[in-house]
Amino acid sequence: MKNSMIFREAVINDIEQIQIVRNLVKENVLSNPALVSDKDCEDFLTVRGKGWVCEIEKKIVGFAIAYLKEKNIWALFVLPEYENKGVGKRLHSNMLNWYFSQIPESVWLSTAPGTRAELFYRKQGWTETGVYGKGEIKFEMDYGKWEKLKDNKVDK
Repeated sequence: MKNSMIFREAVINDIEQIQIVRNLVKENVLSNPALVSDKDCEDFLTVRGKGWVCEIEKKIVGFAIAYLKEKNIWALFVLPEYENKGVGKRLHSNMLNWYFSQIPESVWLSTAPGTRAELFYRKQGWTETGVYGKGEIKFEMDYGKWEKLKDNKVDK
């Protein structure tokens, strides 16, 4: 399957498919899909940060978006049927490599406890730093740690 995966920078025309992926996930589900509008996505892709997608046969199966100003990972989602195939890991690596090339300062994210996402971030080397929002786990990754980990985090 890896040969048919295309990883590339996200563009505005990807937003419709990005929204589909975001709304089909089984964990960290939006309580109200209208909370994340197409305009929000466009703003994050073009003004606030940058995003990446994984395409298989012209279908977006995963995406990741980094929010540079707030030093935050805004999104990393993969369609359930494409989990555990290296999509999230590769998107994660692409995103962090770009983020740390822009700003060598710690980046943070939050996710619900007891989820596959929590386990994923722990395996990728993120450090739990507390609680965020409504009981989510807050994680951080610093530049020095990523520099030591990054070569082991990309599917080759």
